[in-house]
Amino acid sequence: MKYTEIINSNPYVLVEFYASWCPHCQKMMPIVAEIKKLLADTLKVEQFDIDEYQDLASEAGAESIPTFILYHNGEECWRHSGEMPAETLLSEIQKHA
Repeated sequence: MKYTEIINSNPYVLVEFYASWCPHCQKMMPIVAEIKKLLADTLKVEQFDIDEYQDLASEAGAESIPTFILYHNGEECWRHSGEMPAETLLSEIQKHA
């Protein structure tokens, strides 16, 4: 699947680039899982391991991990790299979605 298809697969798509060996990414996993459940009606969440999907990470300009990118109708509307509290991630998504 092409990156453009992924980010256009739903009006709101949150993409996370992570690595299984990254401690910050591991801390974010349960947070992202919870947000996926909470916002299942409005938000599609896609997660890509940069070791498997280097081409997608490169295309998205994800240079550090974890990187979160929120898209609305295929257009990037928010981006953050690094670990953050659940409330911050949820609030940023809700601010834009």
